Amino acid sequence: MKELFKKKKYIKLPIKTAVNGKEQYNDMSDPSVPTGKWIKCNNCGEIIYRDDFEAKDQICTKCHKHFRMDSESRISQIIDSGSFKELNTNMGTKNVLDFPEYLEKISSLQKKTGLKEAVVTGEGKINGIKVVIAVMDSRFMMGSMGEAVGEKVTRAIEHATDKKLPIIIFTASGGARMQEGIVSLMQMAKTSSALAKHSEAGLLYITVLTDPTTGGVTASFAMLGDIILAEPGTLIGFAGARVIEQTINQKLPEGFQKAEFLLEHGYIDMIVERRDMKNTLFKLLEFHQN
Repeated sequence: MKELFKKKKYIKLPIKTAVNGKEQYNDMSDPSVPTGKWIKCNNCGEIIYRDDFEAKDQICTKCHKHFRMDSESRISQIIDSGSFKELNTNMGTKNVLDFPEYLEKISSLQKKTGLKEAVVTGEGKINGIKVVIAVMDSRFMMGSMGEAVGEKVTRAIEHATDKKLPIIIFTASGGARMQEGIVSLMQMAKTSSALAKHSEAGLLYITVLTDPTTGGVTASFAMLGDIILAEPGTLIGFAGARVIEQTINQKLPEGFQKAEFLLEHGYIDMIVERRDMKNTLFKLLEFHQN
């Protein structure tokens, strides 16, 4: 009986359907399932229905992991509907070092993401309060900072200073852009200098660190906020953990570059859930106005 059971073959019957009035058969072994309807959490492995995922601000419904959010979704979540006016929309990248295939890579990403560069800047309102906002987008060369990104951030800061407005920057970056060498590193000083003038004018600067915030961005404008917020689980640091361990020849604490560790050790001021971010920013802005 066992041998017969092992040799037994099961036949998959086709499904008869009607298309344009004509009967046809579909093979059950190759069912038609709509693509893009499900997402797998890379933290806990949960399979999430995309509509639920979007409804919960791109957060895992099981482990509560905050997924990386694109700039358009972020602005829609934070800025009042219809109030956002983008700044410096046509500012693009130049291949200052004649790096091989760099502009081709930029062009490909522009078509894929619909962005000109790795940061979107503009003016808008948060519950009626005017602000300048800059949102970095990790889809575009991992949010790396080249000349165009540094210039857009600097001009956004200068615009906020001229208009006497607070500025909020959402960071998400792998650091300085290697294809632009020393030019990318110069953006650290340029953005920091603009922020110093903004501070001297008595204006508020809030940074929101999102996953990941690393390299030259961390070493410049990301950590210069009057108030520094972060999303849960955000990776924050300058160099990678392995590089640091190899340099100092010491074992580092578990999770030492996570937002929770940095909050405990006084590097950031608050960890804010994504669903609470707009209201938290509004309260900080309102408090500063008074």
